Amino acid sequence: MCRPKQWNSNNVSFICFTVLVFMANLGAGQQTTGNNSMGMQLLKGALASRVKNLTTAMTKNMKGQLDFCIENVDAEWDAAFNFSDNSDYLQGCLQQTKGDVQQRLCTASEIKFYSVSLLEATDESGTAKSSHYLRPNRNCNLTSWNSGCEPGWACSAGKDTKIDFENEKEIPSRVLDCQSCCEGFYCPYGLTCMIPCPMGAYCPHAKLNTTTGVCDPYRYQLPNGMDNHTCGGADVWSDFVSATELFCSAGFYCPSTVQKNPCSKGHYCRAGSTEQTSCYRFATCESQTANQNITFYGLMFFGAIMLVLLIIYNCSDQVLSSRERKQAKSREAGARSARESAQAQNKWKSNLASMGSQLSKTFSRRKSTRQDMQKDSDPSRPGKDSGLPLPPGMSQAKAKKQHNLKKMINESEDSQPDSEGSNIETGDKKFKKDKGKQLHSRTQIFRYAYGQIEKEKALQEQNKDMTFSGVINMASEFEIRPRPPIEVHFKDLTLTLKGKNKHLLRCVTGTLSPGRVSAVMGPSGAGKTTFLSALTGKAAAGCTTTGSILINGKSDSIQSYKKVIGYVPQDDIVHGNLTVEENLWFSARCRLAADLAKPEKVLVVERVIESLGLQQVRDSLVGTVEKRGISGGQRKRVNVGLEMVIEPSLLILDEPTSGLDSSSSQLLLRALRREALEGVNICMVVHQPSYTLFRMFDDFILLAKGGLTAYHGPVSKVEEYFAGIGINIPDRVNPPDHFIDILEGIYKLPASIGVSYKDLPLKWMLHNGYQVPPDMLGPSGAAASSAGDNSSHGGSSAAVGTEQSFVGELWSDLKSNVVQNKDHIQHRLLPSKDLSNRKTAGYLLQYRYFLGRLGKQRLREARIQSVDYLILLLAGICLGTIAKVSDESFGAQGYLYTVIAVSLLGKIAALRSFSQDKLYYWRESSSGMSSLAYFMAKDTLDHFNTIVKPAVYLSMFYFFNNPRSTIWDNYLVLLCLTYCITGIAYCMAIYFEPGPAQLWSVLVPVVLTLIAKQDDDPLTAKIGNYCYPKWALEAFLLATARRYSGVWLISRCGLLKSRHYDLGDWYPCLIKLILVGFLSRFVAFFCLVMFHKK
Repeated sequence: MCRPKQWNSNNVSFICFTVLVFMANLGAGQQTTGNNSMGMQLLKGALASRVKNLTTAMTKNMKGQLDFCIENVDAEWDAAFNFSDNSDYLQGCLQQTKGDVQQRLCTASEIKFYSVSLLEATDESGTAKSSHYLRPNRNCNLTSWNSGCEPGWACSAGKDTKIDFENEKEIPSRVLDCQSCCEGFYCPYGLTCMIPCPMGAYCPHAKLNTTTGVCDPYRYQLPNGMDNHTCGGADVWSDFVSATELFCSAGFYCPSTVQKNPCSKGHYCRAGSTEQTSCYRFATCESQTANQNITFYGLMFFGAIMLVLLIIYNCSDQVLSSRERKQAKSREAGARSARESAQAQNKWKSNLASMGSQLSKTFSRRKSTRQDMQKDSDPSRPGKDSGLPLPPGMSQAKAKKQHNLKKMINESEDSQPDSEGSNIETGDKKFKKDKGKQLHSRTQIFRYAYGQIEKEKALQEQNKDMTFSGVINMASEFEIRPRPPIEVHFKDLTLTLKGKNKHLLRCVTGTLSPGRVSAVMGPSGAGKTTFLSALTGKAAAGCTTTGSILINGKSDSIQSYKKVIGYVPQDDIVHGNLTVEENLWFSARCRLAADLAKPEKVLVVERVIESLGLQQVRDSLVGTVEKRGISGGQRKRVNVGLEMVIEPSLLILDEPTSGLDSSSSQLLLRALRREALEGVNICMVVHQPSYTLFRMFDDFILLAKGGLTAYHGPVSKVEEYFAGIGINIPDRVNPPDHFIDILEGIYKLPASIGVSYKDLPLKWMLHNGYQVPPDMLGPSGAAASSAGDNSSHGGSSAAVGTEQSFVGELWSDLKSNVVQNKDHIQHRLLPSKDLSNRKTAGYLLQYRYFLGRLGKQRLREARIQSVDYLILLLAGICLGTIAKVSDESFGAQGYLYTVIAVSLLGKIAALRSFSQDKLYYWRESSSGMSSLAYFMAKDTLDHFNTIVKPAVYLSMFYFFNNPRSTIWDNYLVLLCLTYCITGIAYCMAIYFEPGPAQLWSVLVPVVLTLIAKQDDDPLTAKIGNYCYPKWALEAFLLATARRYSGVWLISRCGLLKSRHYDLGDWYPCLIKLILVGFLSRFVAFFCLVMFHKK
């Protein structure tokens, strides 16, 4: 006896099924209502089991061929053919066939034949070619064609015929008792068996439309010559485009394949639904609604995102503002306390002086005796200081130190630079500030810093003559922190422009000494900036540098000292969206010694702010082109202050006084004189300084056109030198202006002195015994002509012994470029020797400082960020409205537009991360700041946009478009896509200039998307497989395709086959996007380090 649990097994014996049929027939004959008979129920169960076995055979046959579109075969086919919940349609089929359903069901061989024919009949678009697509077989061929071969009809194999449903090789003979296909089944054209319709399909009996002659709702017509033939059941299970009538209509749901119900109000039913889905609470769903309107939820989602962003913005702004207010309050309290202490001390000193004067009148005899004792106790000192009394409170050791310092300076001023560099060893002397190290609170730190500044200001009032010898009293009163000295000696320094054989700089010899301020002057085009660039190793590409540069008497690269070298460029490269104080503090944190106590760092920064006169604008934004900030002169002083706060040993300035008035220039020079007290070697290019400003320099370098030296020596001896060759300074004429007018040829020298302005460089070489190039020897006129007249830019022609051929020049340039690029790559990639003996902040600390700075900048650029979000929002609304979800293509068009839109908008926004900051990076990286910390901080902060922007876009696109895939799947794909395109945008922003970078950011996503869509050309298709738009589009479609099951399986497989997609490639697509994003960031970092401004 058969047990019910055996009916659900894969193998139900033919004998058991025959018994059940017999019982059903018996029951049907004995009872008036077969619907309630036990035999009919048992027969329905057995038929359901056979249908399940049939679908199992279908899965077995399709498993190897449909792996690309069906991940879990058992689960997918169970969802499509599990009729256990509603199998009432089987009872109607049993009654129609009088229990002969068993003999009409397709076997494994017929299913295999049908499935293979189905795949062969699918074209490249994924749709069926026609309904007449099955090959001839045993029952339907040219010699045997019965009514069961027609669409919608089936035949029986005979009640007494045993059928092996597991046989995959032989199709059984079915030519008996042909009739229309049962409801809930479909009978393909060219087969005489029945296949159950999948869940989500609606397969009723067809009715003849007398107007069109078509069997509605299907598309087949009655055959000619068969008068008794009527419309049957469904004839095909195909894709949505080819067999739309088989799918349960949108706005209806089909709990079984023979039942179709309208969707009630408050529910929606997509095409192919087996049940109605409840609408969201605030969604609008009328009766027979195909999709719910969830735009309100999109607005809520976007509002939630904006609320979170506003909270983050306001909280961050509040935290920063609170911190700044506390710091300002502590600073004001410290400054007030220091001023009060200084005033009290000055008052006490004045009172003490007044009391001393009164006492001196009363006790004159004691005063005289005390002076005699002081003279006896004071050791005699040589020179002009001998016999002077010690200042009150000065010890013998300090007096001796002052005397030695004065002696050293006097000797330094009287001596000219030697022709060879002296050997000065660099040593890092640790300076102890016990007071500073014991301070902890912010107010105490500022009190200490401003106390020191007030003392320095008091001494400056006493020593207004800020020449080097005029500030020795300051050195004796304060323990100046010594810095590692750097002496730069250059000999025959020459810079030649390749190809044109023009000298930008020629035979420049001299020395820049520690503790001295040198001024570089000359007419326009004389090579002043080129000279500074050559000294600092920043010579322009396309130039050949010859000669020698010695650092402290050694031929070490100046890049080895970059941590203690400050370079102030001619352009004011200052972050406009930071305040003055924030700019200075960032430079100090990253470039000062890491072990320097915080009070000392505060003192350094506050001293620079005070000395440069930036107290009133310390909390003001520097300003940008779009937003005005501080004045141009103040911006110039901030530019200088960025290098002063690092306490450099060598400070190079390119025209720091341009754009400054006389008082501001004098203020800047006083600040630099203060730096020179600590042994800083200062060299600066200036244009036409006033006489007062000129006398504040120690050394003077005068360059003539062609990059030749006309004078290099002390300022105090320049007039004496030129007077020696017959050039005197007229009355009331500024000496530097007069010298430049001579070199420009504006002032004509008298013929009586026998010297032309073109002869001045040659005169200087001969005066110092320097080696003169052969082409400059000979007649005076010829020498001068070759020196300065053959270039409008001041370049002089290089001596060429023999004229090279074009091939020779090309080979020479090639070798020179290889050598130069090799040195450049080694310098950029390989760690260079550090001789500065200064350990600055490490990578992690600099990463933290960069992150903090960028965070402030982004907060102040919130309006730009909001515009980006608004554009994404509008794009989501437009594309979500225009590109409605299409069941035919699974929404491919909308996703294609999404890939293009997000790529365009994301790349253009990501370009701002580096395009506008390259100048700042070049300046900071050349000073020794970590390029990796800078890049990682930028990328880390951009991760915020990488996370937020997909959510902003989907808040409109998803809720307007409402695809079948989940919002989480769409977000993951967009997240990976945004990460990928951001890395690509980095490469474009770093490698190209801003204009071309924007053009490439538009062209690349459009072109790659078009290539990714081309599947006709094999070569183009192969290229498209390596394009990120294809991976993104594939990931979108795979996420959506998973949501199409049941009756949609054929559509899903057809679409994926036509596009060569595989459901198992969803995660690989995301991984590819992330990998490209990572690799593009690596390439971008490489370009950032290697490709600097030419």
